[in-house]
Amino acid sequence: MRRPFSSWIFPDSKQRLQWILPQFGFDRVPVWHKIRTSVSTRPFLSMRAPVCAALLLVCVLNHGTRAHQFTEDEMDQIRHRIKSMFYHAYNSYLDNAFPYDELRPLTCDGQDTWGSFSLTLIDALDTLLVLGNRTEFQRVASLLQDTVDFDIDVNASVFETNIRVVGGLLSAHLLAGRAGMDLEPGWPCSGPLLRMAEDAARKLLPAFQTPTGMPYGTVNLLRGVSPTETPVTCTAGVGTFILEFGALSRLTGDPVFEDAARQALRALWKTRSDIGLVGNHIDISSKKWVAQDAGIGAGVDSYFEYLVKGAVMLQDEELLNMFLEYDRAIQNYTRFDDWYLWVHMHKGTVSMPVFQSLEAFWPGLQSLLGNLDSATRTFQNYYSVWRQFGGLPEFYSIPQGYTVDKREGYPLRPELIESAMYLFRATGDHTYLQLGKDALESIEKITKTPCGYASVKDLRDHQLDNRMESFFLAETIKYLYLLFDPTHFLHGGAMEGEGSWEEGGEGGQCVLGAGGFIFNTEAHPLDPAALYCCSRHNQDRHELRHILLSLSQPGRPVAPPPAQTEGPPLGQSESVALKPGDKKSAPLLSCPVQPFSARLSVLGQVFTEST
Repeated sequence: MRRPFSSWIFPDSKQRLQWILPQFGFDRVPVWHKIRTSVSTRPFLSMRAPVCAALLLVCVLNHGTRAHQFTEDEMDQIRHRIKSMFYHAYNSYLDNAFPYDELRPLTCDGQDTWGSFSLTLIDALDTLLVLGNRTEFQRVASLLQDTVDFDIDVNASVFETNIRVVGGLLSAHLLAGRAGMDLEPGWPCSGPLLRMAEDAARKLLPAFQTPTGMPYGTVNLLRGVSPTETPVTCTAGVGTFILEFGALSRLTGDPVFEDAARQALRALWKTRSDIGLVGNHIDISSKKWVAQDAGIGAGVDSYFEYLVKGAVMLQDEELLNMFLEYDRAIQNYTRFDDWYLWVHMHKGTVSMPVFQSLEAFWPGLQSLLGNLDSATRTFQNYYSVWRQFGGLPEFYSIPQGYTVDKREGYPLRPELIESAMYLFRATGDHTYLQLGKDALESIEKITKTPCGYASVKDLRDHQLDNRMESFFLAETIKYLYLLFDPTHFLHGGAMEGEGSWEEGGEGGQCVLGAGGFIFNTEAHPLDPAALYCCSRHNQDRHELRHILLSLSQPGRPVAPPPAQTEGPPLGQSESVALKPGDKKSAPLLSCPVQPFSARLSVLGQVFTEST
């Protein structure tokens, strides 16, 4: 049962002060104490007016009138507006910033930010196909093959290069068939975009050559890791590789990528505290925590996301069990009335009672696990902040109900829209469409410039900053469009009169694009069926090689090949598709290939034996 906000009360003034004063010291009161001693129902008179306004909005969202029901015509009109938004930003980048990484929309020029890759073009490539523009997808895919070179003397973020560049190229490779590109024999197990993704990922591998297997945060693409590179990196920078690196290993047959990602995950798992939490920054050489704040936001967020999505994509019980144990600790120590605070990883005491905009991915992640009750309530809290400012500030003080000093900006982040998309798919509640329309109106009114869309420097007065990050085209617009397109092929529906199924592999033996796409943390969709297709192909090839070698050398004993030498063992990761006539026991996880409208997927994409 949901605990009402009126129970944020303490029996006496001393306990009340114990809650208020730590907002300045930040390290005194455990979350469990605040929850379990909240017994009075008297109004909390010391709560500031903005909080009361936010709480009133939450009550309206929970108990008010039914959300406006959007008609198909209205949704179609909104989709057209979203397309116009995309092309205004995209064409502005091409006209004013290419080949730089990003557009500067206030000065109508460009800048390199993450490595001089023409990053916005790579990040936006699959969005072009999501919007139905095959011609431009083909042109840009060919252009990138001719112009992008990863053999350059540039210090690049290992994390950002992985999620944006490797993820973007992998997604574009897996969508190349739908885009009408000429495909190599055996696609999706080969292709020029796949080779580009593999080349970029190999440039990152030297960062993983550490005593723990946890990677450095930065690597020089030409020279490797600098001898002076700091060993301190954020938690997400260690644990956000299993989707891209796992996909690469399954598609190419080279286990080195998945092995590196798994070693980093297992090393990070062993560093959790006695109460089951991880901090924010860690020394990857000594395994000592440098920043011991535990939460679900910046510096940690995508680590938890990849445990869940990696479990789905790779059908991996180990990753799911890791997340479920973390989730128990998160719910026990950091959750307070459907907000999530930051706490000390060893003590569980509150360190920062703030909401960060990056945390808005959490309701969507919870929906994948079927935790809709909790997800919807948390989403409503976050939505109330959006309604207050017309965007999500980077930091929001929960007790004060207002922005945090020097964290008032909104860089066009996608996370709340992402959660709205997942929750609308799971519930059909048009409240989430209303958030999408609100977001569209806010972005158009506040951030549009003659040369694209600008980050908001300060949501209090809507000052703009001279930057349009690549994730605006890769994530924000993509999730916004998919929210209003329930029949899109990425949801398992149809697009432009075509079904959601494809053929792939040698001789067209594999079924691809069956509706179970997994989005990486940069919103690049990956197809688990393609991974299975290629890993089975590699296993069959090795078995055939073993048989031929045995026949050619009958007098020489030949040891049987190890199970799937160039891919994960089948026992570790059961498939999402079966060959005709195959019979296998149901795995712990399943990634449904039917559309979201199907009965079993209405509560999300992750299912266990107990659900």
